[in-house]
Amino acid sequence: MKQEPLVGCHVSIAGGVHNAFARAESVGCTTFQIFTKSNRVWFEKKLSDQAIENFKQAAGASTIKSVVVHTGYLINLGSGKKETAELSANALLDEIRRCEHLGLHDLVLHPGSHVGMGEEKSITQIAQYLDSVLERSEGRVTIVLELMAGQGTSVASSFEQLHQIRSLCHHKKLIAYCLDTCHACAAGYDIVSADGYQAMMQQWDKILGFEHLKVIHLNDSKCKVGSHVDRHAPLGEGFIPLDIFAEIMNDRRLSDVPKILETPSDAAMKLWAREIALLKEMVKN
Repeated sequence: MKQEPLVGCHVSIAGGVHNAFARAESVGCTTFQIFTKSNRVWFEKKLSDQAIENFKQAAGASTIKSVVVHTGYLINLGSGKKETAELSANALLDEIRRCEHLGLHDLVLHPGSHVGMGEEKSITQIAQYLDSVLERSEGRVTIVLELMAGQGTSVASSFEQLHQIRSLCHHKKLIAYCLDTCHACAAGYDIVSADGYQAMMQQWDKILGFEHLKVIHLNDSKCKVGSHVDRHAPLGEGFIPLDIFAEIMNDRRLSDVPKILETPSDAAMKLWAREIALLKEMVKN
């Protein structure tokens, strides 16, 4: 019997975090990603006991196999402005607490932007703040550092920089990685050909290790390889051929890694339903 692949999309939590399960199932998800609060504010009130209970009941009754959380977009541990970096660390700890309360374990984070401080100093600072935050956590949530596109002053747009951040951390067991296909393309990885894809994944294994790959964001790219412009496109409408997404879906090394669609759209759920069905059809066995 063919095993159903771990594929899904980023789902709204409107009306309560528990509602994400029904929305995800309605478009064929076997996994999904959420924010646990608004992604445009630093903090929100704590999740109520009822909200937590509703979420756990929905999870227990659901066919969904895994849930990934993404942090809000304001967090920047690499900022040269101390006030912003400190606020970011506190906000990250708050996000971890929310995951702990919901029983969720993988929290995707954009590592940060140096905003003029310089990449090396920023990378060192990110690692220091990660350790500071993780020391105050219960040790049950893994921070999943996302590969970035290299737009503006963002860091971590190379496998080497992701590795550098983790290697500087004392709490390495709680640090993992997220591969975003759009970001990889924009950062300069040749993910637009079969040979390029295989070469990139060999690099990933050598530098980062497949054992530390916890999440994949499946996004096409509106911009060419090496553009350093982060613009997601629907599958088949950008520069990454559908054949590459088929390669990913059939790569046995990635079979247990949740694969999440993030393409923004006014009709996102309808788009994702079609794309999830397409990705499932790509799986050969």
